[in-house]
Amino acid sequence: MSLEDLEKRIQAIEDLEEIKKLHQKYIDLMDELRYEEVLDLFTDDATAEVRSSGVKRGIKELREAYIDGLAKVRGKNRTEAHLAIEPNITVNGDTAEGTWLIYMFFSKPTIEWVQGKNEAKYQKVDGTWKIKSMKFTRTNASKPDMFP
Repeated sequence: MSLEDLEKRIQAIEDLEEIKKLHQKYIDLMDELRYEEVLDLFTDDATAEVRSSGVKRGIKELREAYIDGLAKVRGKNRTEAHLAIEPNITVNGDTAEGTWLIYMFFSKPTIEWVQGKNEAKYQKVDGTWKIKSMKFTRTNASKPDMFP
């Protein structure tokens, strides 16, 4: 193996770890109700599907979904938590794609859960990984009326 090949492999591993940290930061900020900071994780032309709001394109529409939508629905009191596990990420230079198994746990009015999958695309912008697209699909729940 050449030094150049080894450098490429190391860079791919570093990129993979940065993407995992990025996605975990997204989950943490969502749990902490810090939506303004969530928006900073996306590229300017990102797309996202948030709950039943349809596909949102660009930061302006993402702001509507996260700030005007989720923030108002969830309020200021944290009643849910997210768990992101089993990342499957493929890095290809300055772009990447990945899926995550997501669990959401709700504590009010009763303990309930939703299982789903985050499908994401990532892009390196000026040396920093950002979310290019995000889609959440519900796949199971503690109550049938909680999905799809």
